[in-house]
Amino acid sequence: MPGLARDTGWFKSSRSAAASDNCVEVWLRHDSVRVRDSKAPDDGVLSFSSSAWNDFLASLKA
Repeated sequence: MPGLARDTGWFKSSRSAAASDNCVEVWLRHDSVRVRDSKAPDDGVLSFSSSAWNDFLASLKA
């Protein structure tokens, strides 16, 4: 991702309800993006290249 220089740690979308755990968490790394279920963080992680993640976000916006 352009300008991404360091790990950010896990975070939820700012559009997630504060009291809800029905969402995903994202970790932006310098070379990849990881996604996990906030309700079951130990059940596995999906990992995407930064370019694949950017393509995914662009498709959502289109």
